[in-house]
Amino acid sequence: MTFIKRILAVLAIALGAGSFAQAQSTTEGIAKEWERAKAYTLEYLEAMPESGYSLKPTPEMRSFAEQMLHITDANYGLTAAALGVQSPVNFGESEKVADKSKANVIKLTMASYDWVIDNIRKTTVQPGEKIKLFDKFEMTRGAAMAKSFEHQTHHRGQTTVYLRLAGVTPPQEKLF
Repeated sequence: MTFIKRILAVLAIALGAGSFAQAQSTTEGIAKEWERAKAYTLEYLEAMPESGYSLKPTPEMRSFAEQMLHITDANYGLTAAALGVQSPVNFGESEKVADKSKANVIKLTMASYDWVIDNIRKTTVQPGEKIKLFDKFEMTRGAAMAKSFEHQTHHRGQTTVYLRLAGVTPPQEKLF
């Protein structure tokens, strides 16, 4: 089984979604799924008014900006670990930035998606290779990459509540 077919199989199982199961069996197909996720995330980022970037549904929760910057950190960290490449951003660095303005959060988040997409397109790693993610979790590289995609989907979904609390209708779902 080729690298791409293995990742697609793992993503289909891990996500329980048909879109990865039906994606092209090429590196470009996986990159296109990430491009779709990037576009969907951008719609969320743009839908939230500037005043909503500091919104926290409860005091102990992350703000909308922090949720998106958490996605940013994980895009870099999980993908770097999954593909065995060096992240240009230290883990947790994005969420700690002082400038949590709409413009800066959009810039940082979109840069993380661009980095993931670029690294997927140029990867040569084997998906079945066993790794220890963050020196703690044993899995294959393909499973780790599936976790990366699942993570950004999960946290973007959480921000639907933030948009609703801000009086904003969330963007239409982008399954295809």
